[in-house]
Amino acid sequence: MKNLYNSLFLHSRFFYSIVAIAVLFVVGFFVPIFFYISKIALLVLTLLTVIDIFILFSNKKGITVERLLPERLSNGDNNKITLQIKNKYSFLSYVSIIEELPYQFQKRDFFFNLKLISKQTKTIYYDLRPTQRGLYFFGHINVYASTPLQLATKKYILGEEKELKCYPSFLQLRAFNFKAFTDSTISYGTKKVRRIGHSLEFEQIKEYVSGDDIRTLNWKATAKRNQLMINQYVEQKSQPVYSIIDKGRAMQMHFNNISLLDYAVNATLAISSVILRKQDKAGMLSFSKKLEDIVVAEQRNSQMNLISEALYNIKTDFSESDFSSLYAVVKRKITNRSLLILYTNFETMDGLNRQLSYLRALAKNHLLLVVFFKNTELESVINSKSDSIQDVYDTIIAEKFMHEKKRIVNALKKYGIQSVLTEPQNLTGDTINKYLELKSRGLF
Repeated sequence: MKNLYNSLFLHSRFFYSIVAIAVLFVVGFFVPIFFYISKIALLVLTLLTVIDIFILFSNKKGITVERLLPERLSNGDNNKITLQIKNKYSFLSYVSIIEELPYQFQKRDFFFNLKLISKQTKTIYYDLRPTQRGLYFFGHINVYASTPLQLATKKYILGEEKELKCYPSFLQLRAFNFKAFTDSTISYGTKKVRRIGHSLEFEQIKEYVSGDDIRTLNWKATAKRNQLMINQYVEQKSQPVYSIIDKGRAMQMHFNNISLLDYAVNATLAISSVILRKQDKAGMLSFSKKLEDIVVAEQRNSQMNLISEALYNIKTDFSESDFSSLYAVVKRKITNRSLLILYTNFETMDGLNRQLSYLRALAKNHLLLVVFFKNTELESVINSKSDSIQDVYDTIIAEKFMHEKKRIVNALKKYGIQSVLTEPQNLTGDTINKYLELKSRGLF
């Protein structure tokens, strides 16, 4: 009886019928014939409702639902969720499904209405677009089933509760990985030349010729041959590339409900995959007050998993980013010349000037690429029509801030620092293109 009480609901059609019968009873006080009609109608309604309840509860598993979830969610992308609903009743059923979505989506009225014939199975697809990393808890699936009479409704609580992790956008890797297979250094009429490098991978001993590095002289071979001999090493083709993510206050601005920090996280995962496919070494670190989440640049099978887990755990402390500690740790821990891709954001020249000395120091020993963001909302203000004096003021101020961004690019260029000024939604593609350009030019 307890299960019956918890799962039995009366349909709205039942209450409409009760209201209609009540009206007939009122009319029956003035016209006696309607009084008898209303009593018969009430009796019929009671019998039909009892029959409806009996039919609904005669099958304990009249409706079944299976929810198919991915192993993990991809942040900022549409993740496909599948529901498979089967009607095991021997009659047409009207079914309403209410999904208990994770609280992050703030949807409490996410439902579907279906009509299923006997033994029919239907599949429903819907997309969820998470906008932050973390744990997403899926609750039960509440199903309300009714017979063609639609006087009573039976509630089913189906589906298993499940917790999914939302990782940085791994779905976009497929869209960008094709870039790793394009080699812009190969073209018709161009010959590849093997350059002599300074890696530790020994190739051969050869006679010294003018211009060779005297630091590689092999004194034992020189003594045996009575002429200068040097060690020749294979060129080191795998270059270290570090993605450095600023997780301070400057990266907490949101565009399309996704923070700049998460845009940078998604871009780091995508470009790391491209870096490894281009036979370079991918690494990363994040910083605010201090440096954290350090993954040493390597080229190994497990590198993408290490980077993905480190990116998943990145959290902001909303503090002012300390570029001095970034410089100190990079100088101490990254000893080989590397490409440093720094994801940060500068809104004004004053903001850049406070950190410029540290950026210049980083650029002395490494190739520094600063990636920062256009304010797309300012562009919409500039492009909108001005209907009042206030609109004109807003447009002028927006143009001033946009001009500041261009000044920042020129200031970085003046000191030999590469930069990418991009819209948040184009961050990944623009950063990958810049990396491929720098690599093809042999700048690192």
